[in-house]
Amino acid sequence: MDEKSIHTLELEQVLERLARHTSFSAGRERILALRPGADIETANRLLNETSQARSLLARHSDLSIGGARDVRPLAEDAARGITLLPEAFLAIRSTLQSARSIRRSFSRIAGEIPDLARIAAKMDDGGGLIDAIGRVMNDEGVVLDGASPKLASLRAEVRLTQDRLLSRMQRVLAEHGAQLQEPIITQRDGRYVIPLRAEFKNRVRGIVHDQSSSGATLFVEPLAVVELGNRWREAVLEEQEEIRRILADLSATVGEQRESLRQTVDALADFDAAMARARFADELSAERAELVEIPDIPGAEFSPLLLHSARHPLLDPAQVVPIDIALRPGVKALVITGPNTGGKTVALKTAGLLALMTRCGMHIPAGPGSQTAFFDSIYADIGDEQSIEQSLSTFSAHVGQIIRILASATPKSLVILDELGAGTDPQEGSGLARAILAALLRRGIPTLVATHYPELKAFAYNTPGAENASMEFDLRTLQPTYRLVLGLPGRSNALAIAHRLGLNDEILAEARSMVDAGDLEADRLLEKIQRERETARRQRADAEKLNARALERERTLARRLSAIGAERQAILDEAWTRAGKELEDLLGELRDLRRRAGSAAAQELQQIAAEARDLEEKIERDTEKKEPDVSIPPAREPRIGETVRLKGLGVSGKITGREEGKYEIQLGALRIRADRGDFIVSNEPPAPAQTSAAEYSRATVRPAKPSPGIELDLRGKMVEEGLIELERYIDSAALAGLPWVRIIHGKGSGRLRTAVRQVLRGNPQVAAVESGAEDEGGEGVTIVRLET
Repeated sequence: MDEKSIHTLELEQVLERLARHTSFSAGRERILALRPGADIETANRLLNETSQARSLLARHSDLSIGGARDVRPLAEDAARGITLLPEAFLAIRSTLQSARSIRRSFSRIAGEIPDLARIAAKMDDGGGLIDAIGRVMNDEGVVLDGASPKLASLRAEVRLTQDRLLSRMQRVLAEHGAQLQEPIITQRDGRYVIPLRAEFKNRVRGIVHDQSSSGATLFVEPLAVVELGNRWREAVLEEQEEIRRILADLSATVGEQRESLRQTVDALADFDAAMARARFADELSAERAELVEIPDIPGAEFSPLLLHSARHPLLDPAQVVPIDIALRPGVKALVITGPNTGGKTVALKTAGLLALMTRCGMHIPAGPGSQTAFFDSIYADIGDEQSIEQSLSTFSAHVGQIIRILASATPKSLVILDELGAGTDPQEGSGLARAILAALLRRGIPTLVATHYPELKAFAYNTPGAENASMEFDLRTLQPTYRLVLGLPGRSNALAIAHRLGLNDEILAEARSMVDAGDLEADRLLEKIQRERETARRQRADAEKLNARALERERTLARRLSAIGAERQAILDEAWTRAGKELEDLLGELRDLRRRAGSAAAQELQQIAAEARDLEEKIERDTEKKEPDVSIPPAREPRIGETVRLKGLGVSGKITGREEGKYEIQLGALRIRADRGDFIVSNEPPAPAQTSAAEYSRATVRPAKPSPGIELDLRGKMVEEGLIELERYIDSAALAGLPWVRIIHGKGSGRLRTAVRQVLRGNPQVAAVESGAEDEGGEGVTIVRLET
């Protein structure tokens, strides 16, 4: 990659911005030394790392490398036999702990972030070294007593000797308190001394170690404590020597792991750099551009550069205008024209810089779907002193750069030329510019060119492989819009600008007469085309806004529908829960009512049976008094209101209605349903029921229950459903006074039959339970005799 062009395109400034997102010095160095990947595999790996790091940050925004430090120089020192200081060991331990934490975290999600996981796999967890440092010193870097048995013994001796020394010094203070500047014990040159007033220096025998700046105070070590002081000092020196030995041994251990530590720090730096690229991408609202190889087949349909809504990363994002830059399939040279300060140089730098950033593994400030070829090099001639706003380069500097570029560029390079042919006679410069562009086209080298020469517009229009583009200019405001329009050359706008600024109409008319008529006509056509394109652009922008509003409305409605669905489900769940509870309560009440109804029904049926027997006896007595009627009446259907007598029960009642082939018969306070064969028509009125006052009240208050029929079909029902229906049916049959009923449950697996019979045997209203006869359905039917 061409280093001069890298500098021209300001990659170093981007890397400096990127480096602000690193967490430690090794990561920062890795970013500042970043250069485009040597091959497409390396560049794509870096892009993958950035994508995976962004995914991690989205889930863990506070993710970092913790307390890692660049301990590679410390490891080198230790390997050379230098004894490290305690703070160096703490830095090494902190770094290894960070590496171990990252490695363990990544082991759980390695499948989601394979490229970052490979970086983490290079980190040594340093368990042995972490433990070794922890055994020697605490978190403040103080060497522990337990670092060695000898150190523990020496420190015990230091403490004992120091205690004896200080006790002796306290006695000296007490004896000579009046002769002291202050009654304190202090140290000078590692010896304990007392501050003696100078006039009393002969009163206390001792060694003078220091004096105050005024000379009024002498710091004296009394002779009485010199021996104890010597012994304490010797113990302290031995302690320090043992500490040095311990640290030297630990340093040797670090030196032995120099290579492992270097590899770990390198991996941490790679990880830190990936996280920095991710944070920088989030800051720029960047997207990953696809990196593609330039095909070796000449003339292949291929777009080496396709940038949507591209923005220069060093410009204020609130001010920069996104542009679309493309070398479309079949186009090798893009010729950009337009007024000064219109943004041509920014467009060129944006294209080259974003291509470089992609090669470096960075996501770029551009829209989705952007792509750039893997250029073997990018060459840019934008002048030695070129800034984004203004070119200060000279013609000779331009030519020298172009000569160097033509000697090095290949069909897989990207060439960027700003103000091609400028700085000399316009006619010669125009010819030179066209010749250079033609040479680049013949060699098939992708090229971006910015120019003022109208001849280059015509060249691009008439030459296969070249395309015009222009930077827009708003004549109403006399300001550039900084939007790049592909496929259309720019206008000079000189006469229009002069007119808007108030130049004399006579002068303008004369100027127009001096301009070639064809150029004026072309300028008018360009103006018309630009107006139409601007109208189309505004309409497209309005349509996009409407579409965006529609999409937002659709998303809002979808969210509302989702919320309504969730609310509906919650209401249903609550309703089901409430219904289940109410059903449970109702079943409890039903069981209680069944027990009470069974008892009441049994008493009422017994009363009816007694009344029936009395009535039957009365009928028999009355019959005996009459002559037998031997005539056979004609067969006819019973009529409503006629009196009938139930067979088997011997009870008479009145027909009150007929429905579905069954007759409703009123028996006192009861109403039953019966088939035609269950009774005979009788001319006798039904015997009045003999009831007590309480029974009469109960009979009149409680309405008669209709007969449910003598048969219940439960086939095809679930056990629980069938049992509920069975219990309701038995209650109705008992209240209707039926003597027996038939339950059809089918044979099947036998589960329903077993459950039905078990429930029936526990029902107090049931007198007997038996299987049906063969002609009644056998085991598929249960005959139930009810209590009467």
